[in-house]
Amino acid sequence: MKKSVFPYALIIIIVLASAVGYFFVYKTKLVTAPTNSMLTISSSAFEPEQMIPKQYTCDGGNINPSLIIKGAPSEARSLTLIVDDPDAPNGTWVHWVVWNIDPTAKEISENSVPAGSVEGITSFGKPGYGGPCPPSGTHRYFFKLYALDTILDIPASSKKEELEKAMQGHIVDQAELMGTYARLR
Repeated sequence: MKKSVFPYALIIIIVLASAVGYFFVYKTKLVTAPTNSMLTISSSAFEPEQMIPKQYTCDGGNINPSLIIKGAPSEARSLTLIVDDPDAPNGTWVHWVVWNIDPTAKEISENSVPAGSVEGITSFGKPGYGGPCPPSGTHRYFFKLYALDTILDIPASSKKEELEKAMQGHIVDQAELMGTYARLR
């Protein structure tokens, strides 16, 4: 009785393909995922998960709070900031998008835009910071900071969606600060 080598060859091919696939998936995860996040974002204006002061909202001066940046990784070529409100009635409301921030920046000062950075279009239909202005209740506002391994080449007319698409595959670290706000009526 003659034995076929086909089943053995098939088993060998499956084992090799699995090993090669595992190697590439495992290595990719090691390269793209931050191993020890050091990036932080905080504010001297409010504590994490606390109320954002009125002066930084539509009820006050409508200016951005001071933001403190620490721990940008050495491989970062730029930083990106997205400020949004996921509690808005019609979906996430974008309050500020800024990219190509110098990765050595230690602070975004109150009522300012980092030199050399680009502000994109917000849900208000224009560039620049638009402070919290919830129609009702208490909303959460996320200040999301991303360290990128590139400088983005997208137009200033870009919105959050285009910015996030351009960032894909370039995020080396990220940090988040959340504050809340409710309007007094």
